[in-house]
Formats: sequence, C-alpha cells, structure tokens
Amino acid sequence: MAELPETLTSGSRRLTAIAGPVIWLAVVFCLFWGADEYRARAAGRPGRFATPSSLRLMVHNTSLVGVAALGATVVIIAGGIDLSVAASIALSSTVAAWLFRAEYPTAVAVSAGILTGVTTGLLNGALISWLRVVPFIITLGTMTIFRGIGREIAEGSPIRAFGKLPGWLLTLERPTPDPPWLIVSAGVWLMAVLACLVAGLLHLTVFGRHVYAVGSSEATARLCGISLVRTRIAVYSLAGFFAGIASLYNVAMLSEGDPNSLPGRELDIIAAVVIGGGSLNGGRGSVLGTLSGALLMQIIRHGCRSVGVPTAYEQIIIGVIVIVAVTLDQLRQRRLAR
Repeated sequence: MAELPETLTSGSRRLTAIAGPVIWLAVVFCLFWGADEYRARAAGRPGRFATPSSLRLMVHNTSLVGVAALGATVVIIAGGIDLSVAASIALSSTVAAWLFRAEYPTAVAVSAGILTGVTTGLLNGALISWLRVVPFIITLGTMTIFRGIGREIAEGSPIRAFGKLPGWLLTLERPTPDPPWLIVSAGVWLMAVLACLVAGLLHLTVFGRHVYAVGSSEATARLCGISLVRTRIAVYSLAGFFAGIASLYNVAMLSEGDPNSLPGRELDIIAAVVIGGGSLNGGRGSVLGTLSGALLMQIIRHGCRSVGVPTAYEQIIIGVIVIVAVTLDQLRQRRLAR
C-alpha cells in the first residue's frame, strides 16, 4: 500500500489534534445535559443546564481564564511554562485599581495594568534566557515576587475602586449581553477577537513559525538562524500582555485590586492549554483547543452544580482529565520518537 504524502499525514494529525478537544467538549456537554434532564423530569420541573441564560453564563465565566490561556498557549507551544500568570494578573489588577482609586484618567489606569502584565512577562523571558534556568523554577520564583510586590503596593489590603470604574469596563463582568442582539457578553466577544488575533499570529506570521520551531526542537531552530533569546522574551512578553488584559476582567469582577486574588488559577490556565491538546514538551497547541479546554472545565463545574455533584468531585474530575490529557500526550510523544 502506498504511503500518504508527509504533508497530508501531518495535516491529518493537526486536524485530529484540533478536533479532539472539541469532540470531548461536545461529549461532556451532552452527558451533563442528559443527566440534568433526567433529574428535572424526575422532579417534575424543566431542565436548567442547557437554557440560554445558563449557556451564556458558562461561556462568560470562561472569559478570564480563556484570555490568560491564549498567552499560555504561545508559551507552551514554544516549550515553556508560566506558573506566575495568576500572580501577574493579580499584580496588574492591583496597579490598575490603585490608579482608578486615585482618579487617574481611564486610559492611564488601563494602560498601566496592561503594561504591568507585559513587564512581568518580559522579566520572565529575560531571566529564563539569560540565566538559562528552566522556566518552571524561574516562574515559580517570580510568582511569589509578583504577589509580594502587589501586597506592597496595596499595603496589605485590597485596593477598593467602587464607583471609580468606567461603565464600559464593568461590562466585562456582566454575563448578559448589552444590547441583547450581541447574544453573549462583551467579555466573551473580546476573548473571541483576541483568539482570532493569536491564531493569525501563530499560523500566518514568521513569528508564529519561529514559536513552533523553538518548541519542536531548540537545536534545529538555532541551526535555522532563529534567535532563541528574542523568541523567548517575545513569547513571555506576549503572555504578560494577555495577563494584563485578563487583569481588567479581574478588576471589573471584584471592583478592587487584590494581590491575593486568583489563588491557584494558574493551574486552570495551564490545564486549559493541556486539555485542549497543547503539549508540555512544546511544538504543539492550538487556540481552538485551548478555548475548548477552558470551556470544558467550566462546563464540568457548572454541570456538577446542576446535577448536585459536590464541589470536591468537580476538582477530582478536572484533575483526572488533566492527568489523562498529559498521559496521552506523553504516549503520543513516545510513539513519534520510535
């Protein structure tokens, strides 16, 4: 039997990697939908899981993690990891809230929050490149550094900005669309626009090809003339930019800047990429897969509440899915290495 062309087989693998998370998303959604309908009929009431308001809420609640995970996708494709992303969001939101409370112009406060995120990413990329220490250790250290800087700025207590936030920013935390013809909230639309930009960056630009090349093989990328230092710094700075955008969601949601906010959320962000088919070995990942992974976790949380599953089991289910996703990725890597 004749072998398929390499471009065709690689294209098929790419399509399978993208379609897999979407299929699992649909399967899990249908399982919870069926369970909720069964319980609803037994109780003599209509189902609540798949109502329009419930669907809008699930997608809306994915926004913060989804936006931050877009940056994490680029980092993981490049073969890195960022454990400091939640701390970066908390620090950026603290800076923005401090400026909002001091009644600086909205443009200044928003820009400062985003630039703070970019700076944290730039620092991560520079330290990883120049010290040549694995990203896990560097970002584990900067995670505590960013939390400490945020606590110093906030002087030990959250910076409250009630009544100081502009109306357009507060729409990021509202699950209902305004106007209604938008179908989903403004936060979801912003996430969708950013997702399209990242997808275009990864697949239509030279930088995107460099990111995949560095993640697939640093030695080969170096021989091809790709600057590993510049690419890493750019990748982590881009992740910091998305952390800065996510901080605006955080400020809008809390109406304050809390350096202790989002504890453990970095694991959700990384898990969204991994569940979505991203490889912790680098070289593989997709925007659609990441958003599917983020939405899958939210569907599990929402579905467990709808059918009466205790919160502890939500965490167990998500943890099992992460382990399965990583295990499948490792098995795939071993098979390709043979």
